[in-house]
Amino acid sequence: MVKIVALNKPFNVHSQFRSEDQQITLSEFIADPNLRIAGRLDRDSEGLILLTDDGQLNQQITHPKHKQYKSYVVQVEGEISDQAIAQLQQGIHLKDGLTLPAKASKIEQPAWLWQRDPPIRHRANIPTSWLEIQICEGRNRQVRRMTAAVGFPTLRLIRTQIGSVNLIDLGLGLGESTTLEALFYDEFRHLLQKSKTMKNAYEKNPSARTAKTSSKHSRAKTTSAKTTDSKTKHQPNKKGNPSAGRRGVDEGRQERHANRRGKNDTGQSPSTERTGSRKPDKAQKPSKKTA
Repeated sequence: MVKIVALNKPFNVHSQFRSEDQQITLSEFIADPNLRIAGRLDRDSEGLILLTDDGQLNQQITHPKHKQYKSYVVQVEGEISDQAIAQLQQGIHLKDGLTLPAKASKIEQPAWLWQRDPPIRHRANIPTSWLEIQICEGRNRQVRRMTAAVGFPTLRLIRTQIGSVNLIDLGLGLGESTTLEALFYDEFRHLLQKSKTMKNAYEKNPSARTAKTSSKHSRAKTTSAKTTDSKTKHQPNKKGNPSAGRRGVDEGRQERHANRRGKNDTGQSPSTERTGSRKPDKAQKPSKKTA
């Protein structure tokens, strides 16, 4: 059975299981060694992470070709302008190329949001503002680079949604996780149904795949044999065709044996019988001498 787990990752937790230099990792919150991360978050980012033991689902979540939108709540330095929002919506030129257009809008600070530990750095003379942004790419630190490119550096970033999996609806507190029922989510259902159909087919007829493969090999061998016979049959007697040469020798021997048998039976030269090139001897004239 496919397993999908949703985790609310706290700040300062690395999106990996192996600890290096006493880092805090996901192993503090997830004990299942079969789970793999489907969409990482940076150490200084918070929010929704999905983990699964199914490779196809992992690809469905993370690969850009599936255009799986991910939503973020972002606190930026300064009062973000309508012009900056419009730029985000059109796509931003970064060092690794132009981003796809984002879905971006200015919002108020969410009421459900928890306090970060440690809190962000505040400047008395510089206000902060909030926006919601949705992207379907997965470039390194993409949201942070996009807001910085339009003049509003990111101070805090929380991922709230992946596809139709919503962190707020799940009601997960910091560090909490829950196992999801994949069939409740449209983007996962068709993959599971496809996988289940294939599995059931092989369980009902486990030899189907082997038989099908054997049949293919058998047809290939038959076709190859027919092709070889056809080529051999019509191949002229060349030096590079040993089989044809041997057949020619055998036929010559048979012909010579037949000629010898013909001579023994009739008393005539085999070459005369075969070719008819020699004319019959003329009748001798009677001699004038008498006995």
